[in-house]
Amino acid sequence: MGDTRKTPADLRSARWFAPDDLRSFGHRSRMMQMGLAPEDWEGKPIIGILNTWSEMNPCHLHFRQRAEEVKKGVAQAGGLAVEIPTISIDESFTKPTSMLYRNMIAMETEETIRSHPLDGVVLMGGCDKSTPGLTMGAITAGVPFIYLPAGPMLRGNYAGKILGSGSDAWKFWDERRAGNISDQEWLGVEGGIARSYGHCMTMGTASTMTAIAESMGLCLPGASSIPAADAGHKRMSAACGRRAVEMVWEDLTPAKIVTPEAVKNAAVVAMATGCSTNAVVHLLAMARRAGVALTLDDLDALGRSTPLIANIRPLGDTYLMEDFFYAGGLRALMNQLGDKLDRTAITVTGKSLDEGIKDAVVYNDDVIRPLDNPVYHEGSLAVLRGNLCPDGAVIKPAACNPKYYQHEGPALVFDSYPEMKKAIDDEDLEVTPDHVLVLRNAGPQGGPGFPEWGMLPIPKALIKQGHRDMLRISDARMSGTSYGACVLHVAPESFIGGPLALLKTGDIVRLDLENRSLDMLISDEELAARKAAWVAPAPRYDRGYGYMFQRHVGQANEGCDFDYLTHDFGAKAPEPDIF
Repeated sequence: MGDTRKTPADLRSARWFAPDDLRSFGHRSRMMQMGLAPEDWEGKPIIGILNTWSEMNPCHLHFRQRAEEVKKGVAQAGGLAVEIPTISIDESFTKPTSMLYRNMIAMETEETIRSHPLDGVVLMGGCDKSTPGLTMGAITAGVPFIYLPAGPMLRGNYAGKILGSGSDAWKFWDERRAGNISDQEWLGVEGGIARSYGHCMTMGTASTMTAIAESMGLCLPGASSIPAADAGHKRMSAACGRRAVEMVWEDLTPAKIVTPEAVKNAAVVAMATGCSTNAVVHLLAMARRAGVALTLDDLDALGRSTPLIANIRPLGDTYLMEDFFYAGGLRALMNQLGDKLDRTAITVTGKSLDEGIKDAVVYNDDVIRPLDNPVYHEGSLAVLRGNLCPDGAVIKPAACNPKYYQHEGPALVFDSYPEMKKAIDDEDLEVTPDHVLVLRNAGPQGGPGFPEWGMLPIPKALIKQGHRDMLRISDARMSGTSYGACVLHVAPESFIGGPLALLKTGDIVRLDLENRSLDMLISDEELAARKAAWVAPAPRYDRGYGYMFQRHVGQANEGCDFDYLTHDFGAKAPEPDIF
């Protein structure tokens, strides 16, 4: 990286502690109040450990111990570690949706870093929104940082069968609704599907986003693949602490890492791993924080040219993240991608991506496939446009029955989740496999917060006939552990008057995946008349954070960041005054 090493006088924290005046007296005396001596901090980088541990976040339940490992690594490298808690948002318990609070954790991260005497940061996250939220805030703050992924949990197990979080829950629930699973069996599945701390062990949103963070250069090589319960995860945590100290001396800031090349690498890896559809909204937001231009069309083009080579559920049919780790992990997958990646991109190691992956070996080529034997010939995601989604929508082609790649059918439209839930549980519902289920008012503002309601359950009437997939459309998101013929992120959303708000039950909807189109087959004149008659719904919030959210959140195709937090909104906030 060249001769750019800092000296102790260059440390950001020196502004708080170095001057011999009353302000530094106050800071130094308060450090001593906490039992520290000048020898603990003078001339040393202060590394903030932003810890999202919470007893309501099972994915991060091991972070208390992992923070101690990070502190050990910081001390080994000659720095001072300070642990700072941040909001912990999880998929299991945070309602109405954790996505409502992704921008909150980004804001908290940015302001925590800027307002404290931190020279560098270790970010501890893993559950879905923590990775983009933490990294978005840290990218904007601009100090050297390294991301420590929580790691996937161990494989699930029940009655001798391997279970995958999320994806098997959906499958077993359909069988439960069909009357094929007893109470005792259902309890066994509940107790066996999540057997350790760590995030989902499928290629859901959590594994997707930690893989994106690593391929963008924000993690140590291989960090995102290590299972949470593996002893190697402890060693990696300590290594993050050591490396964070070195990054400060090297002045290795996120601006030198999150480049257009790094963002493209992350998008390619996302497509090759069978990423969650949520990758789209988060990757767009992360890129925009760094001032990197990225669009839905860019992602679709990369999807067309990048084969899916990670044979992991839900797109694969057998393997889970533990198997992926044993097969060589993300380093091996990236090496397998060859020149599809820009291997010169710099990572948190201070070296090129190539240095971190060139020796990686694939140990099981059914888990990590070669490029000439992919799971699916294109990438994980495709972007659709048409009169239903002029600003775009996303679908996972490999996750749905190929018969829906070209499909026309009548719409069955629902305005709320409770309305939809009541209808699909009605065994007398008039519905056929050709119908197109539609749920609207579930986007960023309509949800509110863009909830994961997009994998609409199959109507019970069809389940009893043996059907397990049908075309579904929503302006909602979908859990990364989900599957099926689901069109998501329809933009603009219906709540603000997007075309989905104008669709009526019985209208014919046409999906043409090859041509990337999604349309309702009505005339422009009829569409205009419906638009003129549309009445905007009342806002979801009248005060508080929700009020701020609905006034400033962007649409799905923009990454759903707040308008005033994007890179080009205004000048970068200055360092805080210290008087």
